[in-house]
Amino acid sequence: MRADVQRVTVLGAGSWGTAFAKVLGDAGRDVTMWARREAVAEDIRDRHTNSAYLPGVTLPENVTATSDPAEATKNAEAVVLAVPSQSLRANLTSWRDLLPPEAILVSLAKGVELGTLKRMSEVIGEIVGIDGGEVVVVTGPNLAKEIAAGQPSASVLACADHERAVAVQRACANSYFRPYTNTDVVGCELGGACKNVIALSTGMAAGLGLGTNTMATLITRGLAEMARLGAKLGADPLTFAGLAGVGDLVATCSSPLSRNRTFGERLGRGETLEQAQAAAGGQVAEGVMSCSSIRALAQSLGVDMPITDAMHRVCHEGVDPRQAGAELLGRSRKHEWS
Repeated sequence: MRADVQRVTVLGAGSWGTAFAKVLGDAGRDVTMWARREAVAEDIRDRHTNSAYLPGVTLPENVTATSDPAEATKNAEAVVLAVPSQSLRANLTSWRDLLPPEAILVSLAKGVELGTLKRMSEVIGEIVGIDGGEVVVVTGPNLAKEIAAGQPSASVLACADHERAVAVQRACANSYFRPYTNTDVVGCELGGACKNVIALSTGMAAGLGLGTNTMATLITRGLAEMARLGAKLGADPLTFAGLAGVGDLVATCSSPLSRNRTFGERLGRGETLEQAQAAAGGQVAEGVMSCSSIRALAQSLGVDMPITDAMHRVCHEGVDPRQAGAELLGRSRKHEWS
């Protein structure tokens, strides 16, 4: 493993993958992106923009792209996996033999895999044949459009191997992007996955015309759910008070740039899942799938996550958001920290 990472591959050219490629480019790294569609790769390579996902953003000259994954990964010292959580396994399986053996693997995906209930670093470790603790996980308040615009932002790089996290930290730190390291991979990944589900709930509340008190209640009680699940799996409680916990939660739950929040808002206004998906350009928000996998994980561990359960029932069992809200308020009374 190199302490000084210069050549970086970003596999995925969506909004967050593109924004992170820009972060790396602005930090002076040589970045090659892989895009599924050649038209997107050509746009990045020839015009230094990704008009399909981040219109109006100019990418640095040292960021290029290809639609050939073998070309993209050649001689890479770090490989950033920037595809949605539920498609990570299939994509990485096809890329596995292309990954340079000494390259640091970096995950941008936030979710828990359906079926296996594995965190993204665990999925990566299983497929590549390494310890999931060797994967560097990027999380925190990562609204792509704001970061791509150069607005000041901080994130967390979580890895059990601190030296790997430091190497990626050096590679992506620049004048507007401040990365912190953390060794609590479990807590950081759970925070990144769970906040998408809670953002669905705050969006639904907004769609129902509810106000700030309701939003604050959902964010705070959502944080309690995340922390309970994390405690059961051995996460550090302090992680949920940091950028990977409350930081990411507040940003995702409150910003109109959050896909999960805006998706939930459409559901709250009475749109169906299919209508909300169509309005989002055919994309399903991560929280729609993660609410089911996180719910299953919580149930397997005996952890109470009522907001997550409500989001699953709204998204996948046809429960009306108003009914789900009434049921949350009607639950048996309890001590705040029980």
